[in-house]
Amino acid sequence: MKEKAQLMDEKAIGRAVTRISHEIIERNKGIEDVVLVGIKTRGVPIANRISKKIEQIEGTQVNTGEIDITLYRDDLKKIDVDPVINGSNIEFSIDDKIVILVDDVLYTGRTVRSALDAIIDIGRPKAIQLAVLVDRGHRELPIRADYVGKNVPTSNDEIISVKLSEIDDEDAVTINE
Repeated sequence: MKEKAQLMDEKAIGRAVTRISHEIIERNKGIEDVVLVGIKTRGVPIANRISKKIEQIEGTQVNTGEIDITLYRDDLKKIDVDPVINGSNIEFSIDDKIVILVDDVLYTGRTVRSALDAIIDIGRPKAIQLAVLVDRGHRELPIRADYVGKNVPTSNDEIISVKLSEIDDEDAVTINE
């Protein structure tokens, strides 16, 4: 895989997280009923960053959890006979809450569809919204992000790679061939 260009560096990712955090607060008229759920793997640190930024802005902590969508994937039989399940960690009720799903890249929409199924199995939220660091287009399902850090038009041959310091020891978004 050959790196074509860097789309976002550490500062750009930080600015995107700040903007998304403000948009969440504004759209929901505060954070009273808001909870964040990061989709494993890289959605989790992004959700944690948004949570910290909202706490800095509002002075109140937002419940943050993580969801593993492995068993909800529609391609599970194609990818692995013995899938690795990392488990979900949502230690609060999502009933009657505004659940904001957080992921790194929105592409076909299939990951988000799986996350929706997983959330509905856990409880009955008032609403579900979607925040992504990068929206690259090419949807196969009618899914749209409510909050987007950066829109990046891509071809199907290109790959968006998100690296986060919590997992990869650096913050960067690149487009690769």
